[in-house]
Amino acid sequence: MINALKGMKDLLDKDAYYYEKIIKTSEEVAKNYGFSFINIPHLELYSLFKRSVGESSDIVGKEMYEFIDKGQNHVCMRPEGTAGVVRAYIEKKLDKTNALKRWFYHGSMFRYERPQKGRLREFHQFGVESFGNPSVYEDASIILMLVEIFSRLDINFKLLINSLGCLTCMQKYREKLVHFLDTQEGFCPDCLRRKNLNPIRVLDCKQEHCQHLLSNAPLLNQNLCLSCQNDFEILQKLLKENNIDFKIDAKLVRGLDYYSKTAFEFISNEIGAKAAIAGGGRYDRLIEHLDGKKGFGVGFAMGIERIMSILEQKKQVQSRSGIYLCALDQIYISKLFTIATKLRKTHQVILNYEAKKLAKHLENADKNNTEIFLCMGEKEAQNQSLFYKNLIKKEEKSIQIADLEKIL
Repeated sequence: MINALKGMKDLLDKDAYYYEKIIKTSEEVAKNYGFSFINIPHLELYSLFKRSVGESSDIVGKEMYEFIDKGQNHVCMRPEGTAGVVRAYIEKKLDKTNALKRWFYHGSMFRYERPQKGRLREFHQFGVESFGNPSVYEDASIILMLVEIFSRLDINFKLLINSLGCLTCMQKYREKLVHFLDTQEGFCPDCLRRKNLNPIRVLDCKQEHCQHLLSNAPLLNQNLCLSCQNDFEILQKLLKENNIDFKIDAKLVRGLDYYSKTAFEFISNEIGAKAAIAGGGRYDRLIEHLDGKKGFGVGFAMGIERIMSILEQKKQVQSRSGIYLCALDQIYISKLFTIATKLRKTHQVILNYEAKKLAKHLENADKNNTEIFLCMGEKEAQNQSLFYKNLIKKEEKSIQIADLEKIL
């Protein structure tokens, strides 16, 4: 028997229901904020992620699905969505005019890491990217969009924010941080590697011992230039005015190298202590870094599997919907097939091709979580009618086929 690869999971039944619910909810909210759909390839050149995500990240260093294809191209299954969307923005020459574009995307991402709850080798993300707008108000809108998505899905969260500053304050801070790190001993191998490639990533280490060594490290948001400090204060003000609780996390640097200024993360304790369920921020430098014209970008990515785990834990049940159409005698199936074809232009219809007793059909309709039950027997066939039952309200009656659309 051939099984799915380790870390790859089928989505069906209740998992498929949760997945669709998350995507539909997220799409509705994103469209309300003026975003439209973009679809980007699953396979990209390896250099795209090496340059965007950064060699100091674990993604490039340890987790990429990369290989040489038949054309001798060094390619990679996408580990995240932002780099591909930025590549599309530049490739379509939208960077030349710093075009205002707001896009959302969703789909599979791939990272070769140890599978665990809420984290697979093929996983799914919903994300948004906004280009051409330097205003901190756009940063706040992106955060509020996630708040609205989680509100509609009934997800409890804590919001962490930080500012990583611009290139000017980042360079000054980097010098201070390197000087501090040189005075400490005992960092893990990952931190020692990051110290040489991108020392700010050391702050992101999850090792308790390393965090203890960093307890007196200089903080990024205390070394901001006047412009970045002003933007960070405006962001806090906007969140407060919109009744969004948040906490400033001075060591929040996100897992990727391309962020600048605003950084944020949504965490939840519903699937483990401080599990990240979404995060993002501003990445103005990334467009230029990928050979585009200097511009502005901000966005987020949300881990769908982790949200699915929370919905499953809350035991959210699928609401009844659609029509179950059936017959008590095989001779009526052809007539019902014609009715089903017409109804399917506007309704979700399940037609059972087998004649069964009424009780068995009702049991099947219940298993399929349908709302409306329609059945034809001898009496109904003679009267050009159907037995109708609303499985939510428990109402039942006989209705004429001619009146069916009106009643539905």
